[in-house]
Amino acid sequence: MAKDFDYQQLDDIIHSRIRLAIMSLLVGVEDAEFTFLKEKVNATDGNLSVHLRKLEEAEYVSVKKEFAGRKPVSTYKITKMGINAFEKYIEHLENMLKK
Repeated sequence: MAKDFDYQQLDDIIHSRIRLAIMSLLVGVEDAEFTFLKEKVNATDGNLSVHLRKLEEAEYVSVKKEFAGRKPVSTYKITKMGINAFEKYIEHLENMLKK
């Protein structure tokens, strides 16, 4: 019980409110556009971009950038590595909460 209560096992990349929200959204969908994530997470463009970049650098999400007419569209998708990291994160939380 107490041995499983090791908060240092939580993934620092995911353990941020915005990044956790992004990962939680992406794990449940095939992919999501930047505007969808922005609306759901309720973050500014700049703040969301910084957090998405951090997740990209960790290879937890991938991005596809295209143009729809003259408008840039960024679509994000959780990677296999991201799914594994998210599942491990949730498992650590569950272990910490067990009594």
